[in-house]
Amino acid sequence: MQGMQGEFPAEPWRLRGDLYAGLWLVPAARMPHWPLPDGARPLSVAGRRMVVLFWADYRPEGVLAYREWLVALPVRHGRTVAATAVQAWVDSEPSRAGGRALWAVPKEPAEITFTPVGTPPGRGGVLTRLRATTRDPETGEADATGVYDRDVLRWPWRPAVRAYLLQRAADGTHRRVPLYLRGRPAWGRARLTADPRGPLGYLAGRTPVAALAVRDFVFVVGRGGRSSG
Repeated sequence: MQGMQGEFPAEPWRLRGDLYAGLWLVPAARMPHWPLPDGARPLSVAGRRMVVLFWADYRPEGVLAYREWLVALPVRHGRTVAATAVQAWVDSEPSRAGGRALWAVPKEPAEITFTPVGTPPGRGGVLTRLRATTRDPETGEADATGVYDRDVLRWPWRPAVRAYLLQRAADGTHRRVPLYLRGRPAWGRARLTADPRGPLGYLAGRTPVAALAVRDFVFVVGRGGRSSG
């Protein structure tokens, strides 16, 4: 069991669960202005910026159990490519407090539900359709609903990926957060319904150009500890 720092686990966080992600290309003029770490430049394709939205369901086998929506911008920093988390919502106060204090991830509270859609799990027990909704905790109104429709291509192995977040802290410095992910990936199809007036309004009416599921993953966030799993 990992140690606790204040009201949240000390890093690294070793998490288990399933995640779903979509990649959008959005005109720069429609994007909100987020302060990025010094030297970080958003990646673009034909004048459109890359935006990745993750829906993650972290299970009790990990150091914390909670659900999360997170928006990340792929960025170039020097000669490397990283990601910067610019928006995030969680239904766990330890996750919100820890993400902000340890890594400067701008997590906000939300009510988040994950619901199977219509069909039972496919062969091998894989849930192939899922709806994720995030709601404002004060009004109960849905800000956005994402649906992962189905797998198109499943990979027969469990690859491991190492990357890092680059986050701007309140004092203007930046934090480099190591990430390690290993799970069962599949390319699929996804769609999003977002309130045009809400925090994801810049994605309203837009279709992701790619979607991915990573199931039964091991996800290690932060420095220290072993990343194998």
